[in-house]
Amino acid sequence: MTITRRSFLSASAAFAAAPVLRATAAPLPREADIVVIGAGAAGIAAARRIVAANRKVIVVEASSQIGGRCITDVATFDVPFDRGARWMHNPDTNPMIRLARNAGLDVSPAPSGQKMRIGRRNARAGETEEFLAALVRANRAIDEAARGKLDTSCASALPKDLGDWAGAAEFVLGASFAGKDLKELSAIDKARAQDRNAAIACRQGLGTLIARLGEQVPVALATPANRILWSNRDVSVETQAGKIVARAAIITVSTNVLASGAIKFAPDIPKRTLDAASKLTLGSYDHIVLQLPGNPLGLSRDDVLIEQSNSTRTALMIANIGGSSLCSIDVGGSFGRDLSEQGEKAMTAFAREWITKLFGSEAAAAVQKTAATRWNASPYVMGAMSGASPGGQLSRKVLAEPIGNLFLAGEATHETLWGTVDGAWDSGERAADAALRKIGALKDEPAEVPTQSTKKRRAPRR
Repeated sequence: MTITRRSFLSASAAFAAAPVLRATAAPLPREADIVVIGAGAAGIAAARRIVAANRKVIVVEASSQIGGRCITDVATFDVPFDRGARWMHNPDTNPMIRLARNAGLDVSPAPSGQKMRIGRRNARAGETEEFLAALVRANRAIDEAARGKLDTSCASALPKDLGDWAGAAEFVLGASFAGKDLKELSAIDKARAQDRNAAIACRQGLGTLIARLGEQVPVALATPANRILWSNRDVSVETQAGKIVARAAIITVSTNVLASGAIKFAPDIPKRTLDAASKLTLGSYDHIVLQLPGNPLGLSRDDVLIEQSNSTRTALMIANIGGSSLCSIDVGGSFGRDLSEQGEKAMTAFAREWITKLFGSEAAAAVQKTAATRWNASPYVMGAMSGASPGGQLSRKVLAEPIGNLFLAGEATHETLWGTVDGAWDSGERAADAALRKIGALKDEPAEVPTQSTKKRRAPRR
């Protein structure tokens, strides 16, 4: 059966409202219409789209759980916390928010409290205004540089007179935003990034949401794709559990995994694609989570705190996550990468040191249980979010180009929502549509041909 886009979208809506069926850990079939590689947000979005089109799909996931870079830890502490992505955005257009509510999860806008720390005190109102003005100037300078004929680094575009606020501005716009220092980031890529200020939180965890949405599709866990044979007619995906023959494949692995050669292709995928991936490498961004009962820092629920820093050895704190006693000290960029390489013990030591510097030794002494993520060391991810190197912004469009019957998806393929779960989800749906069209399962309805009754008539002259 071939369906049109209009009937397909109707089927997708009905599918989204269907009862949740647990179908994970599916047995590996020998054949499918479409194979999806990776059970992160992009992979689950693509698979749901294919199921809604009444086509046979199997998702093969290398790790032992659904989520990709969206993983909720429910075991370490007495409340859940997201080890990776924690926010959704664009509540007016993001379908994930509606799906979360349909799945019975609680979503709400994240509190907007933000604080600047200068040594052991909060910044005064005038100082906060100075910082915000410096941030606006830096953003405008990057936007202006992005209009030039040649791409440049964000760092080279910054005003030279940001004074005491230069370090904090660079951290907020670089390491905190994209997991990379500004000297590593394309000004065009940064300028084209869609606004992400309207953060939406899921009380049960964003990883919980992706896992819940994945319950409606067949997923083979702990099943890495080792080799993909492809052509313009069909594909064959080889795993340790067997081979799957399909008419198309959607690949949602990160750019670092793709460039690493962990998955072999026959024939090799084009150099153009690999070059694009190499210009969209993942930045470094990790959470160091501390249990601080009794709120010794005196911060509000989900308060965001940064410091006036003159070096990259800094962090961002999200305090009292969801009203709990958990505080996340987030590190990123080159400093975060170096710290992560030293291991969890060094990461926790830095978090204690940082809290001591800003709040005193008594606050640091109140820390109880701790946990730290190390996404760079995760073999099936190898980093955080993609950031285009100077001159590499067009690589996002290149990476999304079909290769025979292969279709790539993931946040790195989204030109404006890169680095977000929203962009990953949207890219998965777009790749699914493209794959369904390729196999003849989805056809766009022809544009309506104007007839005498639909043509706009000229108003009579008066």
